[in-house]
Amino acid sequence: MRTAAVHAAAGSLLLTALAAAPAGGATHAPPSAPGAAESRGTAVAAARAADERIAFGACPDAQDLPRTVRCGTVRVPLDYARPDGRQIELTVSRVRATGKDPDNSKRAVPRQGSLVHNPGGPGASGMYFPLMGVLPEWKRLAAAYDLVGYAPRGVGRSAPLSCTDPATFSQGPTKAPVHPSKTYKEERVAQAKAYARGCAERAGESLKYYTSLNNARDLDVLRAALGENRLTFLGSSYGTYFGALYATLFPSHVRRMVFDSAVDPDPERIWYRNNLDQSAAFEDRWADFRAWVARHDDVYGLGGTARKVQESYERASARLAKKPAGGTVGPGQLQAAFLRAGYYDDHWPHRAHALSAYLKGDPGPLVEQAQAYPEAAAEAENARAVYLAVECNDAPWPTDWTVWDRDNTRLARRAPFETWANVWTNLPCAYWRAPRQRPLDVRAGHGELPPTLILAAERDAAAPYDGALELHRRLAGSALVTERDAGSHGIAGGPNACVNGHLEAYLLTGRVPGRRASCAPHPEPKPRPRSADRGAEKARPAA
Repeated sequence: MRTAAVHAAAGSLLLTALAAAPAGGATHAPPSAPGAAESRGTAVAAARAADERIAFGACPDAQDLPRTVRCGTVRVPLDYARPDGRQIELTVSRVRATGKDPDNSKRAVPRQGSLVHNPGGPGASGMYFPLMGVLPEWKRLAAAYDLVGYAPRGVGRSAPLSCTDPATFSQGPTKAPVHPSKTYKEERVAQAKAYARGCAERAGESLKYYTSLNNARDLDVLRAALGENRLTFLGSSYGTYFGALYATLFPSHVRRMVFDSAVDPDPERIWYRNNLDQSAAFEDRWADFRAWVARHDDVYGLGGTARKVQESYERASARLAKKPAGGTVGPGQLQAAFLRAGYYDDHWPHRAHALSAYLKGDPGPLVEQAQAYPEAAAEAENARAVYLAVECNDAPWPTDWTVWDRDNTRLARRAPFETWANVWTNLPCAYWRAPRQRPLDVRAGHGELPPTLILAAERDAAAPYDGALELHRRLAGSALVTERDAGSHGIAGGPNACVNGHLEAYLLTGRVPGRRASCAPHPEPKPRPRSADRGAEKARPAA
């Protein structure tokens, strides 16, 4: 789901959760269950899109997509209560179904329509999703489905949102105190206020229309524009949340839906409380990483116990505080880089080598992995602007800094790795100037939806496993596939053949494995010698 720029934008958690305010300091917005005006507006916009369709052609050079991918746009209302008012355009990408069985090129495969993907965020672009069809794990699906990606409202070229000058965004080096001082907290509060003010000033009245409910409505218009009577959808991370909203709003428009790494949709957890849960979960995943590094002390020399590896990390952070690597990589950049190891265990060898090399006098690998790149600044700032706009608008947040300080000071005692970085990412929501909504109660009773499929890794930190259990409970007829003792975020089409077997069976035949099924974990990454590490890491989505 996302490029490295998104990691920089999130600084902590991009894709996922957060929730209604804890006791003390919450503001209470009026309920925002979808009204009749928005429902009628969505129907009007979808009917118009069905008539207009999408004129696919060559992709703009700025998308940097190969000629096999075709691009177009779909018009959606900025405000669904006024479907004939201001329109915005969402960019869409597609690769047609191959129609050929990858195991027997002479055998034709019937086309099953479009498979639409959202990679999460909020703020992630799915424009590159159609390229997945060339990978072995996706070829059977690419034979039967047109693979369709898109950039949601606010993202990339889809009515892009910005809250500050990208040139001033993600500049290093920065600090990452585990126990921030009162003065440091005051500095970050001031920065959060400034960012929230910038969002309001730059976006104006349009800011309030960047919401998860509108993302779900946009998805229905996209369905119609693709010529599909019913939607086949794969949502990852945050994509599972507005996918679940879609299933609640438009149950008769659902054909098949996959929820990969599900966000907890409980209205009482959207978004502040989910964020606290996420910080706690990252501490466990950070422990998994350190234990793995310790098991390979013969390769990395960072310590034979998780505690010793922690000491090596802290030694590197202290050294970077005194002298940033490459002039740009300080403790904040170190923490952000190692946070990515909490998302994906295939990052583990690269991160461990970078830390080892740095402590042995070679900062090169660490600078390569942790520095912010100026050419990615605009994408990173855009991603964070959309992330905050959607989540700040979606739900009430505490507006009293003392509530944030109390909750996270308490949490940081047992989960210091991610907690404060997560706070600084989301703190503009405390000072947000657009109206707050009440989250929709995601729910589907028996027979209201076709069977849906939920995929979850048991130790996922970005979307803790309890979220998958809650979504499974709320969507009658859903099936939950669990990858046991694993923690990579986003498991559809990944290295686990068992998970992929369930994914293919569902999308190709509609078959689900009963209410629950489980898969053994995919193999842990193998340690790599330093000589194999340079340039080995590919950009991966974060959310």
